[in-house]
Amino acid sequence: MRILAIGCHPDDLEIGCGGTIAKYVKLGHTVIMAHAANGNMGHVIIPPEELGPMRTKEAENAGKILGAEEVINIDVGDLLVTSYDEEIAKRICEVVRYARPDAIITPSPNDYMRDHNETAKAVFNASFSASIPHYVTKSEAFPGNGCPIYYMDNLAGVNFLPTEYVDISDTIEIKLEALRCHDSQIRWMLEHDKIDFCDFVRTCAKFRGLQCNVAYAEGFRSCMTWPRIPTKRMLP
Repeated sequence: MRILAIGCHPDDLEIGCGGTIAKYVKLGHTVIMAHAANGNMGHVIIPPEELGPMRTKEAENAGKILGAEEVINIDVGDLLVTSYDEEIAKRICEVVRYARPDAIITPSPNDYMRDHNETAKAVFNASFSASIPHYVTKSEAFPGNGCPIYYMDNLAGVNFLPTEYVDISDTIEIKLEALRCHDSQIRWMLEHDKIDFCDFVRTCAKFRGLQCNVAYAEGFRSCMTWPRIPTKRMLP
């Protein structure tokens, strides 16, 4: 299968589905990672013009560890992601057409900030628009009007009850190794917020694991709209 994981900020996929991405790759599937926002405002000291490129490089390094075929920066500024901007809509549609996915993973539409919620809406819209031939982007439309979408866990699991789980007991350390590539964020959260974010993420994975009787897990919710409901399991 071909899997497209579109997060909002450069570290969101590692947090929400890094173990699942690594598991897909171990099973021989192709994963393309993308992030809608460039992360340029994710620090209180490093200025946006320096931080954006820094975080792009961190995301590329993390993608290599997870085994992704490619990491794409859609390059929207932080706090500017919106599902109502036609230029952004076309950029995300182009990523979907380029990846030609069998399934998509993206943020939940009720996560903790607007950029995440708008990414979820924009990806949902783009996955449909990708099939419309007269909606023109660089790549051609491909058949079908919406592949399955899986929404990944909210930050800290707040207000999110998974409908599906992925056992990441064998990929939790890969997930955390990839997350550590985002040094600008890990260091900033430790120094500024006094949060050990790798421990934070491990704890959340352990909590989801307790819910489904494994050591570590990631939780997802299926997008339950026609025709996105498959008759077979798409998650690993």
